[in-house]
Amino acid sequence: MPTFDYQARDRQGRTCRGRQEADSPRHARQLLRERGLLPSRVQAASVRDSRGLALGLNAADLALLTLQLSTLVQAGLPLEQALKAVAEQSEKRRVSRLLVQVRGRVMEGHSLAAALGAFPRAFPELFCATIAAGERSGHLGHVLEQLAAYTEARQASRQKIQLALVYPALLMTACVAIVGFLLGYVVPDVVKIFVDSGQPLPRLTQAMIAVSHGLRAYGLVLLVVLAGIVIGLRWSLQQTRGRWYWHRLALRIPLVGGVLRAMEAARFASTLAILGKSAVPLVDALEIAAAVIGNVTIRARMADVARSVREGGTLTRGLEAGGDIPPLMLHMIASGESAGELDAMLARAAEQQEKSLAARIALVVSLFEPAMLVVMGGVVLLIVMAILLPILSLNQLVN
Repeated sequence: MPTFDYQARDRQGRTCRGRQEADSPRHARQLLRERGLLPSRVQAASVRDSRGLALGLNAADLALLTLQLSTLVQAGLPLEQALKAVAEQSEKRRVSRLLVQVRGRVMEGHSLAAALGAFPRAFPELFCATIAAGERSGHLGHVLEQLAAYTEARQASRQKIQLALVYPALLMTACVAIVGFLLGYVVPDVVKIFVDSGQPLPRLTQAMIAVSHGLRAYGLVLLVVLAGIVIGLRWSLQQTRGRWYWHRLALRIPLVGGVLRAMEAARFASTLAILGKSAVPLVDALEIAAAVIGNVTIRARMADVARSVREGGTLTRGLEAGGDIPPLMLHMIASGESAGELDAMLARAAEQQEKSLAARIALVVSLFEPAMLVVMGGVVLLIVMAILLPILSLNQLVN
C-alpha cells in the first residue's frame, strides 16, 4: 500500500506532520479527517527519503524492534499487522518510517528477508540470512527471538568494552591538558624571573623553556599537523591497501593484537552459532560469518576457511590452518563437530571467549591506568624540578 507524507491541523489548531498509508491521496485525506485532522498537504513519500531511512539504525534499536516483532509473530499476529504495530509503538520517527517502508514491500509480495535486504545499512547480511532461513523453516518467531537475544548480547558486549575504555580516555585527556597548561602558561611566567637574573640555568630548565616556547609559538601548527595526521589515517583506512596495512599492523601490537584476535574470534563463533541454529547451511554461514569480521586480514583467512569447507575439508582443520582461533575454542569446536552438536558448542565457545575477552580487557585497562598516572606524575615532577633547580642555584649564590 502506498505511503503519503501529510501536513495537517488537529482539533486544537496545532500543526502536525506524519505519514499515512492509503490507496490514493484522496483516500489518505479521508483517513486523516476520520482521525480528526484537517489536512493541508498530502503527497507521496519520495523514494529518496525511503533510501535515506536505512541510515543510522543502531544495535539497540535493532534489538528492540526485533524483540517486539518476535513477540507479536509468536503470538499469532500476521506479519503485516506485526510490522504496523511495531512501527506505531516506536518512539523514534526514523525507525517508524523504516518499518513502514519494510511493511510496504512485504504487502507488495516480497518476503520479509527480501524487504529487509533493501536496507543493507540498517539490517546486516547476518540479519537477513537468518530471517530467510526462519521463513523457509516456518519458525520465523523463534528465529526472531534468537536474533533479538544475539543482538542484545552484542550490544551489551560493546557497551562493556566502551565503558571500560572511558576512564583511561578521560585520564589521558586530562594528562595532556594539564601538561599543556603547565608548559604553555605556568612555566614561562615562573622561569622568567630566573631568565632576567642573567644567571646560567640548568639544562633541564633550559629544555623546559624551549619546549614551552615551542608550544606557545607553534601550538596551532601542531594542532593542524595532528588533525592532518588523523584525516590522513582515516583516508588510508578507506583505501583497500591502507586498510590491509593498518589492520595487519594492529594485530602485531603487543596486548592490542591479542585483544583484537579474541574479539574477532568471539564474533565469528557467535555469528556462526546463530546461523547454524537458524538452519543456514554451514558453508553459507561461514561466508556470512566471515563478512561480519571487522579486521580485513582475519576476514580473508576466514573466507579461505569457508572455501576449504566447501571443497570438502573439516571446519576444525580449516580454522586451525587459519591460526586466528584460540586453541581452547578449537578443541570445543572439534568436539562439537565430531559429536554432531556444532551449533551448541559454537555458542558455548563464543560465551567462553567473550568472558576471556572481558577479563583480558579489564587486565589491559588495569595496567593502563597506573601507567598513565606514573607518566603524568613523572612529567609534572620534571616541570617542578625545572622550576626548583634555579631556585636552589640562587640560594647557593646568596649563601
